[in-house]
Amino acid sequence: MPKNKDSKNNSIPRRRFGRTEIQIPVLSLGGMRFQQSWKDLDPKEINNQQQDILQKIINHAAKNGMHHIETARHYGTSERQIGWAFGQIDDPKRILQTKIPPNNDPSIFEKELELSMSRLGSKKIDLLAIHGINLPEHLDMTIRPNGCLNIIRRWQKDGLVDHVGFSTHANVDLIIQTIETGLFDYVNLHWYFIRQENERALEAAKANDMGVFIISPTDKGGHLHTPSLKLTDLCSPLHPIEFNDLFCLSDKRIHTLSVGASKPEDLDIHFSAISKMHTMHGLIKTIHNRLIKASYESLGESWLTTWNVGLPSWDQTPGDINIPILLWLNNLLEAWDMESFAKDRYGLLGRGGHWFPGSNADCLDCEVSEDDLKKVLINSPWSAEIPFVLRKLKDRLGGERRDRLWGI
Repeated sequence: MPKNKDSKNNSIPRRRFGRTEIQIPVLSLGGMRFQQSWKDLDPKEINNQQQDILQKIINHAAKNGMHHIETARHYGTSERQIGWAFGQIDDPKRILQTKIPPNNDPSIFEKELELSMSRLGSKKIDLLAIHGINLPEHLDMTIRPNGCLNIIRRWQKDGLVDHVGFSTHANVDLIIQTIETGLFDYVNLHWYFIRQENERALEAAKANDMGVFIISPTDKGGHLHTPSLKLTDLCSPLHPIEFNDLFCLSDKRIHTLSVGASKPEDLDIHFSAISKMHTMHGLIKTIHNRLIKASYESLGESWLTTWNVGLPSWDQTPGDINIPILLWLNNLLEAWDMESFAKDRYGLLGRGGHWFPGSNADCLDCEVSEDDLKKVLINSPWSAEIPFVLRKLKDRLGGERRDRLWGI
């Protein structure tokens, strides 16, 4: 088996991953997007060409110092294909993470864990996350006596798992509640330039000396692989991907970013960003200020400082309309022309389950009237304007529905 040696010129910096004491590369290889299928295919259905691409991605990552690989039990063929690749690529610095969703029946959770271990062909999992503590019941399934965490503790005693964390798409209060149990060594969450509402969770993670892994900053951070012309111009001379990577990593509370790839070359722009980490502080601030200025010019100070005041949550709104998310998408559209991302997120509302809850505005003026909406907007300074904004989004973004890539 070929051994990988870090390129002296391209080796990725590492940061202490909280109390795990792992020195983790600031870029992590996310296994969500380079598998052959989102279905758990029979091994005979996985073709050699797809497997060869995956192995080249892992090899390219490792040669550049990207030794942390992250996947999950329900990422289709990902675990199986990664396990096969491990048999061909010897990387003594490898850090392996997988994720298992909580289950009301801990025995089912353990069977899932056993299957992950088998597919990955690994004797030990360095980082094991409870996948998707998105609702209070997910936390309860995990930490109650004889819950899923009890299974993991036994595996830890047997030397099969080193550290336990959790991934989350929850509201910030539930994230903080989970962090403050003190039971987890690290957290996988969302935080990037366009989405910073988890700021308090970062503070809580730091206070608890937890590792912090940022979920999908390129895709969930705004479809930065296909940025708008306006966003590209505002981020110049950096690519929006480079700006977002460097923006996130300029915060020392963040230890690593998840990076996906469909071919080896997709990683190169991230390597380019990392090569500029220690020389770009002034430029990052300049681009940040330029983006903020553009948003104020497009939306106005009054709106930007108060748009989210007094908004009802989606489950308190007729039709389950997720007004906070929809107004956020409106801001991205108006400020930086982020139509691809906004359309994708709009179409997912109503079909994302607890991963992306609530509905879009397609039901406005059908099942839900403007008067119905205004009754729950009584505490918003923009109660008269918000129905108009939602209609505009419906006209511009509606009509296409999108499913999550995987769902549990």
